[in-house]
Amino acid sequence: RVTPRELFFDLVFVFAFTQVATLLTDDPTFAGIGRGVLVLAALWWTWSAYAWLTNTVDPEEEVVGAALLVALIAMFVAALVVPDVFEGEGVLFGASFVVVWAMHTALYALAGRGSRDLLGAVLRLAPWTLLGATLILVAGFTGGAREWLWLAALGCAYVGGVLSGSTGWGVHPSHFAERHGLVLIIALGEAFISIGIGATGIGIGPGEVVAAILGLLVATSFWLAYFDFFSIRGEQILHEREGAERVALARDLYAYGHFPLIVGIVLFAFAMKTIVGDVGEELDAVGAFALCGGSALYLLTYSGIRSRLMRRVSLSRGRFAAAVVLVLILPLATAIPALAALALVTAVWLALHTYELVWWREARAESRSLLASS
Repeated sequence: RVTPRELFFDLVFVFAFTQVATLLTDDPTFAGIGRGVLVLAALWWTWSAYAWLTNTVDPEEEVVGAALLVALIAMFVAALVVPDVFEGEGVLFGASFVVVWAMHTALYALAGRGSRDLLGAVLRLAPWTLLGATLILVAGFTGGAREWLWLAALGCAYVGGVLSGSTGWGVHPSHFAERHGLVLIIALGEAFISIGIGATGIGIGPGEVVAAILGLLVATSFWLAYFDFFSIRGEQILHEREGAERVALARDLYAYGHFPLIVGIVLFAFAMKTIVGDVGEELDAVGAFALCGGSALYLLTYSGIRSRLMRRVSLSRGRFAAAVVLVLILPLATAIPALAALALVTAVWLALHTYELVWWREARAESRSLLASS
């Protein structure tokens, strides 16, 4: 199971996700959202890599624990400067990032000493990850090409993860699934924080209270959409696979497939900070996109995951339909008060859950029965 040391390590990402929301608030434009997603992709790449690492090595060992502490400190320094990473703090972020990835590679290489297959897998992946971290450091010294270097760096990381193959790695399904469920809760905590920050320094009236309640209902909907069914079924699917097939599925469904879930949550958190701060005003295009698009992206991701499992286009009907409705109401969200737009999004989520409580009743009962008997 997940250890206290892993949970302690994950705390730095609570702060990092909050800093991404701050970056979006400081630059509430579509370009700002793009830069925020770049930073979020780098943070997720790092968290996911350490989740794989502690799925292989024992984080409670003294050497591993010491290395994790060094990585945590470096990651915290990187998180400190996230709001200014594309301004004057890119070098500090990049240098910290290189330290985080150097520790990751060293720990994996150490773990691979007793396994030729694992060491081979580490050596195949290391050039991609270290090159990506180096490009982010180089981006800190540049001006106009900074975003392009970030894109190249993330391309190295995510494409390299596929090109380096799935042989040689190992996955313990229960620990792996639990770890990803917990980080999703960490990301949802950002929505709670954003509601609180949005209400800071303003008069708390009926509108603000209603906005906070609606925001919590939507955050609960994010949680329910994942933990009511997928978290159980995802773990079961990993248990059913073996060897390289299990590794590839874990990579695609969790390491890659969970990233848009995190993006959707952070976009919603950014929207909530705006809405609670001024419930009576209309949202601009960026705020409406974050509110409706964040939820739509979150729901569409499940169709992507389903398609990967089926190896063909396969839509999660209720969630896909809800995502389409959210996209369709996006223009309306810019023409009505922010509180009304939030109420519409909440209504879509509640309608979806009502549908799934009926439609998925048997599948949910079967999954829980299998979980109880395992």
